[in-house]
Amino acid sequence: MSYGSDIYSSSSYRKIFGESPRYSSSPSRMMTNVSSRGGYRSHSLSRSNISSLGSYNKRSGRSFSSMPLENFDLTQSSVLNNEFKIIRTNEKEQMQGLNDRFAMFIEKVRNLEQQNKVLETELIALRQRHTEPSRLAELYQQEIRELRSQLEEVNGEKSQMMIERDNIEDDLQKLRGKYEDEFRAREEAEANLKAFKKDVDDATMVRLDLEKKVESLLDEINFLRKVHEEEVAELMEMIQASQVSVEMEVAKPDLTSALKEIRGQYESMASKNLQSAEEWYKSKFADLSEQATRSNEAIRASREELNEFRRQLQSKTIEIESLRGTNESLERQIREMEDRHNAEIGNYQDNMAQLENELRTTKSEMARHLREYQDLLNVKMALDIEIAAYRKLLEGEETRIGTGITYPSPSISSGGGQSYSYQTRVYTTSGKGSKKEGKEEDQQQIKSGGKMTQREVYEETVMTSKKMEKQQDAGDIPTNQKN
Repeated sequence: MSYGSDIYSSSSYRKIFGESPRYSSSPSRMMTNVSSRGGYRSHSLSRSNISSLGSYNKRSGRSFSSMPLENFDLTQSSVLNNEFKIIRTNEKEQMQGLNDRFAMFIEKVRNLEQQNKVLETELIALRQRHTEPSRLAELYQQEIRELRSQLEEVNGEKSQMMIERDNIEDDLQKLRGKYEDEFRAREEAEANLKAFKKDVDDATMVRLDLEKKVESLLDEINFLRKVHEEEVAELMEMIQASQVSVEMEVAKPDLTSALKEIRGQYESMASKNLQSAEEWYKSKFADLSEQATRSNEAIRASREELNEFRRQLQSKTIEIESLRGTNESLERQIREMEDRHNAEIGNYQDNMAQLENELRTTKSEMARHLREYQDLLNVKMALDIEIAAYRKLLEGEETRIGTGITYPSPSISSGGGQSYSYQTRVYTTSGKGSKKEGKEEDQQQIKSGGKMTQREVYEETVMTSKKMEKQQDAGDIPTNQKN
């Protein structure tokens, strides 16, 4: 955007006042291009405008001073008055436009201040949120430590249970060894029992055979006794017959004594045979009875031992089954505890990862808000610098034109923000002293070529920016203390 006036192009103005002052469209060296999201671009007056206005004042003063009053042409003076009025009206319109633009800048600055306040509140909220995740992180760390201690306790219990399981397995192995030994002893006892049964059967068979032999011997003894009795009876009959024959025959020999001797011999032989048979039978029967009693005692002892082995086997089998069930239950509990703790560890790891992601997103949001806040602060500082430079240019314009102008001056409000109040300075051109002062100022400005003005503007903008930063820091400290 460029500012200029088409009325300055008339020939009469060139003849009297020289070249018309023009506003350059090039931005000043001290002006700052500000861009934030939408992008703001401001244009200000260049130093050529200041120098042209100074030359305009000088020439106009010289022209008015050089003209004699008595030779002043009324028509020319009316034309000059009309042109001067037109120039003044155009200048007023330009100043009004500049004031409108300046009011727009002030409105933008106020909006930016409001946005800064909103961003400050958001920054405070984000800081609070940042402190809250730190507390949450501490709580989660404490909870993780507690869970780790619980996990260590559970691992200790698990190791203790594993040791107990190993001890139970050792006891089980010992019991299995004892069971195998007892089983082998049982098998040996059963084998011995079978052998004893066989011996008992053999002894029974021998006893039966002996009983049969005894019966046969008894029968034989009875038979021999009968035979002996029959023989004795026959001999007695023969003796009686011989006695009769002796009585009848006196000359026969005496056979009675011979028969008695023979009968005594036979009776002694029979008694000896009977006694020897009875003794043999009694000894044989005693041996068989003793062997049978020994076999019965061995069978009874084997049966008792077998019953004892069966009871021990049943008790060991029951104990093994109970230990096996206990071992299975302990292994199942260990597996369940491992699965549960693995699931809990997975859940806690997921929660930790989620919290870390939330913390990273919160930090990224804070960084983004801080960048936006810094950009807005840069925009605000640039606008403040531009406003200060613009105010300085307006003050220089006032000193040159010598008219009253209203400009805003920044003032710090009680809330920490920056507001603008309008002040009016009126400069009057009365007498020769004012003309001389204006000429001296114009000459100094012409000699300096606008450099002093730029340096002063730069120094003043730097000082105002430093003051604003100090005031903003002083305003942030109480807000932080309140929070």
